[in-house]
Amino acid sequence: MATRSRRLRKKLRVDEFQEFGFDINWSFDKSVSEEQIDTLVDEFINEVIDPRQLGFHGGGHKEWEGIIATQEIGKCTEEDRAAASDFWQGKAVSNVTVGELYDIWWS
Repeated sequence: MATRSRRLRKKLRVDEFQEFGFDINWSFDKSVSEEQIDTLVDEFINEVIDPRQLGFHGGGHKEWEGIIATQEIGKCTEEDRAAASDFWQGKAVSNVTVGELYDIWWS
């Protein structure tokens, strides 16, 4: 097996440049207002995403879906998944689904 150059590994997003992320979905209860949705999503970003140096790409209205990955080249962890899931516990949401870690470039 031939050894790939660092440049090629980076271009292919493999080895030390491989990136793992996970999908997340949730539904706000019907009783939640637009203002409350904005507040809860801001809290999610401020309490989970930013402190863990993650990025969230997604959106929705009452039903939200997205992907969470690291802000820099790297791999999300099981602890990141748990933090994302734990945040929504006890909130006015249902159907919280946190997917398994996967290679966001090759899956």
